[in-house]
Amino acid sequence: MSNVILALIASAAYGVLATSFWRAQARGEGDVLSRGAMGHLVLIPVVLHGYLLMQDVFADGGVNLSMTNALSLIVWLTLLVYAVARFFYPIGGLQALVLPLAAVAVLLPEFFPTAHQLANTGLIAFKAHISAAMLAYSLFTIAVLHAVLISQVESRLHHASLPRILQSLPPLLTMETLLFRMIGIGFVLLTLTLASGAVFSEEIFGKAWQFNHKVLFGFVSWGVFAVLLLGHHFYGWRGRTAVRWTVSGFVFLLLAYLGTKFVLEVILHR
Repeated sequence: MSNVILALIASAAYGVLATSFWRAQARGEGDVLSRGAMGHLVLIPVVLHGYLLMQDVFADGGVNLSMTNALSLIVWLTLLVYAVARFFYPIGGLQALVLPLAAVAVLLPEFFPTAHQLANTGLIAFKAHISAAMLAYSLFTIAVLHAVLISQVESRLHHASLPRILQSLPPLLTMETLLFRMIGIGFVLLTLTLASGAVFSEEIFGKAWQFNHKVLFGFVSWGVFAVLLLGHHFYGWRGRTAVRWTVSGFVFLLLAYLGTKFVLEVILHR
């Protein structure tokens, strides 16, 4: 069976599960569904998605981290984190928001394949660098989703109107606790990514470390999240302040990695 057909099957499965979760959310049963048998069914397209990523990312004996592969990998890791976290936190409603994204992301590498082969892929430093980078992006993707939802819930509460979908989300304090835990772990991973890229640049990329726009945006993002964590720890920053800093840091992170890939691969065709 071809990868295109498998991707269509995984996408359809994500779509069916997303519809089921959205309907459950509307009834206020999203978390119950997530922790039950239906929640386990999510693992079927997740495993299929992971198999496709193995085929696409590790094609021809190398590592192909093109923009479409990277997007698909980030969404897959995000779902994987939710698949584990649902046993500890009431996040059924949050998982429902990611499933439609996964239905699209799993198709991207098959219908819009691009090549971005990386060298020196057998080195431990390379594997550590890429693993830390992808996990950091996934955690910050979840964090920004949480931040946007927190902003929406707070805004609606002030107007005394809260849609049923938002009513089914975890309490704000739980959302904020999860937000800062993910930002904290993501910050450590981002630190390791930037440090390993600078120290082992020649081993990983085959050339000396250069301070270019990608590195600049990466360090700006690191600085934004550092200030946010310090502000939360010492001054109790939360709510809209935390949301603004989280979204700002994520935007700079997108510019550092996916923005660069978009320009090189889509616009310049490199």
